[in-house]
Amino acid sequence: MRVPLSWLVEYVSLPAGDALGTVTDVLVRLGVEVSEIHRADLSGPLVIGRVLEIEDLTEFKKPIRYCQVDVGESQARGIVCGATNFAVGDLVVTALPGVVLPGGFAISARKTYDRISDGMICSTRELGLGDEHTGILVLSADLSAAPGAAAVTALGLDDPVFELEITPDRGDLLSVRGLAREIGLGLGVPSTDPGRVDPPLTSGPPSYEIRVEDTTGCDRFVGLVLTGLDPGAPSPAWLQRRLTQAGIRTVSLAVDVTNFVMVELGQPMHAFDLDLLTGPLVVRRGTAGEHLITLDGVQRNLSEADLLITDDTGPIGLAAVMGGRSTEIHDATTGLLLEAAHWDPVTVSRTSRGHGLFSEAARRFERGVDPEMTTAAIARAAQLLTQYGGAKPAGSVVDVDNRTLRAPVVLDVSLPSRVAGVDYSVEHVCDVLTRLGAAVVSGSHSGEVFEVLPPSWRMDLVDPHDVVEEIVRLSGYDQVPSVLPVAPAGRGLTAGQRRRRSIARSLADQGYVESPAYPFLDPAVFDALRLPDDDERRKALRLANPISETEPLMRTTLLPGLLKTLRRNLGRGQRDVALFEIGLVVRPTGEAARAPVLPVSSRPDDEQIAALKAAVPRQPWRVGLLAVGAAELSGWWGKGRPVDWTDVLAAVAEIGTAAGVRIRSSADEHAPWHPGRCAALLVMGTDGADLVIGHAGELHPGVCAAMDVPAGTVAAELELDLLPPSAAATAPILSAYPPVLLDLAVMVPADVPAAAVEAAIREGAGQLLDELRLFDDYSGAQVGQGQRSLAFALQFRAPDRTLTGTEATEARDAAVAEAHRRTGAVLRG
Repeated sequence: MRVPLSWLVEYVSLPAGDALGTVTDVLVRLGVEVSEIHRADLSGPLVIGRVLEIEDLTEFKKPIRYCQVDVGESQARGIVCGATNFAVGDLVVTALPGVVLPGGFAISARKTYDRISDGMICSTRELGLGDEHTGILVLSADLSAAPGAAAVTALGLDDPVFELEITPDRGDLLSVRGLAREIGLGLGVPSTDPGRVDPPLTSGPPSYEIRVEDTTGCDRFVGLVLTGLDPGAPSPAWLQRRLTQAGIRTVSLAVDVTNFVMVELGQPMHAFDLDLLTGPLVVRRGTAGEHLITLDGVQRNLSEADLLITDDTGPIGLAAVMGGRSTEIHDATTGLLLEAAHWDPVTVSRTSRGHGLFSEAARRFERGVDPEMTTAAIARAAQLLTQYGGAKPAGSVVDVDNRTLRAPVVLDVSLPSRVAGVDYSVEHVCDVLTRLGAAVVSGSHSGEVFEVLPPSWRMDLVDPHDVVEEIVRLSGYDQVPSVLPVAPAGRGLTAGQRRRRSIARSLADQGYVESPAYPFLDPAVFDALRLPDDDERRKALRLANPISETEPLMRTTLLPGLLKTLRRNLGRGQRDVALFEIGLVVRPTGEAARAPVLPVSSRPDDEQIAALKAAVPRQPWRVGLLAVGAAELSGWWGKGRPVDWTDVLAAVAEIGTAAGVRIRSSADEHAPWHPGRCAALLVMGTDGADLVIGHAGELHPGVCAAMDVPAGTVAAELELDLLPPSAAATAPILSAYPPVLLDLAVMVPADVPAAAVEAAIREGAGQLLDELRLFDDYSGAQVGQGQRSLAFALQFRAPDRTLTGTEATEARDAAVAEAHRRTGAVLRG
């Protein structure tokens, strides 16, 4: 919101001294963000000019005018201008050669459109007063300054203008009235309320028939008919200057007055052309199939969610958002129906966002407007239109009031002190509430509880803690002690955090790049991944208010995000990509309990914390990785090779090493992996049985096609929360004695996993086995149909002596025996 300093000081008695610095400091101290202070960032001869002649240059594609402008010199200056919203006799702001406008725009005499343009006629945006640039700034005819007078002084361009960022809960500060009151509170000085306006002198029956059918959406509607308005009456210069400083374009007296009242009092208004209305005014909900052309010329398709102002012809206004074109004020309007109403903020917000129409009126109503300002706004607008336009009230003010009494806030008088850690006396609390405009409707200074009735303009004060915040804010945040709690010593990282960091470092050492992905999913991704209908990963939670309607689900797997990142990198020319992510997924286990609403006055107890946790779905930590391209680059040293499933299994093995556990693999079928190139990842559970913690391998070709990544992409995903705790790390015992190296080749059925044979050999060989490595896996005619040959290299070593060949052979034979018992392995001759 833009507001000039001079407008604020009209309603608040500032102490002597630096007014700008005083106002800035108090606004910041009270929590109002001053984003910028605009000053006249210009220099040179900027003057008032009067247009004497206009020559339309028709030989060009767009409207071009060559104007003779009186700037107080002996001769008029010729200036080329592309705007058409001014006429002969109008007063304009003229920048003569030598002026430097905001942004460093220097003005000089130059030839353009076959004429010498000896200056420039300025728009609002070129003067730094706002964003309006569809036409030049036409000044009021009653401006006392003559041509040639300094425009900076005449227009108040030397008046500092605040640009403020108002928080969504403080709609009362979107007005000069609210800001002046806030400054007075902060400085402890009196302020004048511009909303205290004498009602217009009216008599007779109600000036217009008005009905409100939806009293929830509109609990107060005030209207007044004015007739006899001079359609040619201009807005006074002071009013135009105020609107210009506020960044609002001036249009006509009637429109300017309603905009001025909105900025001054915070109450948006609308003026209907009385002659264009048919029948009574009715406030109701829309119906499907209705349409309305709003003032911006756009046809709006209405629905039951829209609150409308209608007459016998149908919708004539989108309530609290924008009026309709059919009853718009025009150049010949002499009769007006002024409207000021109080609308439901939720309804206004829904309508504004539903139509993508964010007007200044909607911005105020959705934040909360003082319902007491409806009659004051009507009175102020009628006063100005009578004074400057000759309008007269026709009938009495119509006030359809369906408001309900506002419930008081019950406040424990000790609560502010307990929340802020400052000893606020009961008298101080009462004094702050009184200055705020609230009323203590019951209780006493010696009592323990107050019933506080907030002022009508503070719609945000609905809870005791809202009132406490105001007491602390107006007492001064600088009075609240700043004491940091002492952090307990010796905590450091948890075991889970250390494990995740170790895994991340291990993957990075192998060449994988960490790439956190978007945590929400498109429902279509489950079909792309070829997940079965009963797969647990399809049971995803849907967000009530998603950031994107196309991705409304919480992720149940890390792979879709990694695949999107892979596709993006491949599209940007990367060929060899290896990515990983360690993150949370959401895996609901059933119907979750509803989360309890806990008070904020005390710490929740163990039972309440347990209830909160029971309402939250399971969110395990998982690690996902994928790779595509070359595992080894080709060059002068030889041929390279592409990434395959063995590389991702090797990465998983390193994850196990980093986590301090042994991860084994076994052939499996699990979407979205290729059925013949998928491995289940296993660890030993607490009961001694194998526990599946994830899968790895090559992705199914159909999945690769659906996700638009190359065939042969390999991936793995496993749940870190299922990994057993690692044993305490101990230094290895290094034997000083030489090893005994033996090879072992066994025949097994083709469907027996090599990992199962390896596990049996390791267990059968006992403690003398130092290392075990599979170095050959052969299937062919020499071993027979349905058989495979597995060859292992075994290294035996004792920590306290040199092993004999006999000892090593006995250990090897024991390993063969155990492998035969568990897998049917037979020593190959």
